Amino acid sequence: MSETDNSQGHFAHSRRLEELGAGDSVRRPIKVVFLGAGSGFLERLFIDILAIPGADVGELALVDIDAERLKLGEQLCRRIVELTGKNWTVTASADRRGLLGGADYIINCIEVSGVDCVRFDNDIPAGYGVDQCIGDTTGPGGLFKALRTVPVFLDVLEDVEALCPDAWVLNYTNPMSIMCLAAAMASDAKVVGLCHSVQGSSRQLAEYTGVPFSELKWSCAGINHMAWFTELSHDGRDLYPELIEKVQSDAELWEKDPVRFDMMLHFGCFVTESSGHHSEYVPYYRKRPELIAKYCRQEYLGQSGFYADQWPGWRAASDARRRDILAGKVEIKSGRSIEYASRIIEAMETNRPGVIYGSVLNNSLVENLPTDGVVEVACLVDRNGVTPANFGVLPAQLAALCRSNMGMFELAAIACVEKSRTAAEQALMLDPLTAAVCCPSEIRKMTAELFDAEKEFLPGF
Repeated sequence: MSETDNSQGHFAHSRRLEELGAGDSVRRPIKVVFLGAGSGFLERLFIDILAIPGADVGELALVDIDAERLKLGEQLCRRIVELTGKNWTVTASADRRGLLGGADYIINCIEVSGVDCVRFDNDIPAGYGVDQCIGDTTGPGGLFKALRTVPVFLDVLEDVEALCPDAWVLNYTNPMSIMCLAAAMASDAKVVGLCHSVQGSSRQLAEYTGVPFSELKWSCAGINHMAWFTELSHDGRDLYPELIEKVQSDAELWEKDPVRFDMMLHFGCFVTESSGHHSEYVPYYRKRPELIAKYCRQEYLGQSGFYADQWPGWRAASDARRRDILAGKVEIKSGRSIEYASRIIEAMETNRPGVIYGSVLNNSLVENLPTDGVVEVACLVDRNGVTPANFGVLPAQLAALCRSNMGMFELAAIACVEKSRTAAEQALMLDPLTAAVCCPSEIRKMTAELFDAEKEFLPGF
C-alpha cells in the first residue's frame, strides 16, 4: 500500500510483513454499502475499489435519504461500472437496513442536516468572537456537527451489529475523533476512521524539502488533524534543520503554509492538517483580528468562514458535475487515488499486507496520550483486519497539544451518547480556540443559542 515504504510504523506484529508474502488475489464477490450517496467521496472511492486487482465482481449498495441525490449517485456508479467493464451491480435505497445484510464493508459519508446548519455553526460563534475557518471537526461548529451526526451514526452501528456484524465500517464523516470515540463508547462494531491528511501532508513535505516522496522517511502519530511528523529524514539526514532554515529565509515558501510553519518553528515538528484547519485546534492564531491578518490567508490557509461560505456551492457543484458526467459533458477521471478505503479492502481480501493511518482507540498505542481516547497512528491491514501500531511516546510538547483537544473530544462524545447539554457546554469550555476568546458564561449562552437554532436536527437534547 502507498505508505508502506516510507512511513515508519512500530508494529506489535511486525514479522507478519515478512511471513505473509505476496498474498492471494480477490476470490469472491465483495459487497460494499456506501452511506451518503450524495457525498463527493463517492465517485473517487468507487473508482478506487474497481481498480483493486481481481475485484471484478461485486455489489455497491448506495444509501441516501435525499431521493434526487441518491438517484444521481446510482446513475453515476452505473456509468463507472460501464466504463470499467467490471461485473458489479449497483443497488440503491433510502432504507439502509434493507441493504446492510451481507455487507463486507460499510463506507460512512453521511452529512446530517445537509447545508441547513452551516451558517448557524459559523455565524453564532462569530458573534461571540470565535472565528472559524472550517468549523466541522472541532470548536463550536465541530461540536454541533457531532451532536447532529453521532446519534445517527450510532443508529447505523446498531444496525451493523444486527445485520452484518463482521463488516468493517470505514468512517469518512467528520468530526472524525468524536465520531470514532463515541463509536468506541457505545458500539462493538469494527470501526476505523479514515482521513487523507497524513497522505497529503507527507507529500507536501516532499515538495517543501525537495526530496522525492518515495525517498522520504517519516514517522507520524497524534490525533486526527493534529498528528505530528516526529521524524523527517532522507538517506539518514535529518531534514528538519534544513526545512526550518528554509522557512525562515524563503518568504514565498512561508506563504504556502504560515500557521503550520509557525507551529513547526515553535514546537519542532510539522503537523498534518492545513494551516486554516490547524489554526482552529490551538489558541494562538484566531483570537484577535491582528493575529488573523498576520497568520491566516485565503481558503484552506485560514479564511474566516471559508466552509460556511463555500459548502452550499460545493454541494451544488458536485451534483452538477454528476449531471454533466451523465450527459457526456465531463469525463470521469481514472486512476487510483491516495484515499485508504480501497487499500484496506484490497489488503483484507487478498492478504497482501499494507499500512494505512487510521483513527482508533488508543489503548496505550501513544503512551503519553489518554488510553481511552482516539489517536491517529499507523495500522497494519491484512486478512486479520486493522492492527494499530504501538508508536511509543510523543515529544512532551506535542502530546500536550493533543491532550488539550482530547479533553474536548471526550466531553463532546459523552454529550452525543448521553444527549447531555451540560456535557456539550463543558466540551466547548475545554475547546482551545473557544476558551481563548470566551469566558464560561459566554460559552454557555452561545451553546444555548446554537441548540435553539438547530433544534430541528437535535432530537432528545
